[in-house]
Amino acid sequence: MKRIGVLTSGGDAPGMNAAIRAVVRTGISKGMTVLGVRRGYNGLILDRTETPEIEADIVELSVRSVSDIIQRGGTLLYSARCQEFRYESGLQKAKATCERHGIEGLVVIGGDGSFRGAADLSARGIACVGIPGTIDNDIAMTDYTIGYDTAMNTAMELVDKLRDTAQSHDRCTVVEVMGRNAGYIALNTGVSCGATAILTRETGTSAEDVITRIKNTQTTGKHHFIVVMCEGVGNAAEVAKEIEKHTGVESRASVLGHVQRGGSPTVRDRVAASRLGHRAVELLSNGIGNRVVGFDRNELVDFDIQDALRMTKEFDFSLYNVGMDISF
Repeated sequence: MKRIGVLTSGGDAPGMNAAIRAVVRTGISKGMTVLGVRRGYNGLILDRTETPEIEADIVELSVRSVSDIIQRGGTLLYSARCQEFRYESGLQKAKATCERHGIEGLVVIGGDGSFRGAADLSARGIACVGIPGTIDNDIAMTDYTIGYDTAMNTAMELVDKLRDTAQSHDRCTVVEVMGRNAGYIALNTGVSCGATAILTRETGTSAEDVITRIKNTQTTGKHHFIVVMCEGVGNAAEVAKEIEKHTGVESRASVLGHVQRGGSPTVRDRVAASRLGHRAVELLSNGIGNRVVGFDRNELVDFDIQDALRMTKEFDFSLYNVGMDISF
């Protein structure tokens, strides 16, 4: 395989640039030409090479074009979701674009939706390897996804700042963090910040449970509280109202939002991204596609994409219990 592409798809995550860098430099070291596909799968469907007055969505990447990006958040190649790629017409356009540019293999950096697209494209003759890049850490076949550590550290730092004002006013702050349908960011942020309560889909914790915990903690002399909840398990403002109503503690809601996706990636994310990018290109160089690379107890592994999508990930209830046992 002499000509490969790389793209980032779906939500951006800190460390994606480090993965792009690893893919490009590993590919070049193996004598490959590496093309960057901009704006996810849209770059394959909306190929603009025939209209040079418009910025091309597929560009050749060199050793120097990926210099000094390892420390940058976001993605050099931009990212997007592509509805047309769900349909056969979109897949055929993407295949034709790959063939026109001589792309024999493709590295796809993203989440499970991105991997479904990679599997569909692999089935149509373009070898694809997926790299898990999502702050949610919700890809079952891997212990770790690019961006997760940075997002948790960002959330932790922001909660620490919110705690300062909560303590100053004897308040309760209900903090909503990202995670989509997975509570991993909420769990680890909550434990690291000593949250009185953590609400996730997995734990089934309710506002009533939170109120009970706060009341019990009040008896120990504590007057300010942090509650961490995952997006999608309720409305943070409504939870804050219920807490104030039943405990008498002035309560505020704070939604951290997309700030968790940004920022310079941590050491862990830079190293993980570099290892995953290197392995993805190694697979393609051996003619192997339709795989997703990941970690199992810090060892690199790879799985058939369809098998990976069928896997389920267990929530760490032991860590949750630790957090609740020591936070009162």
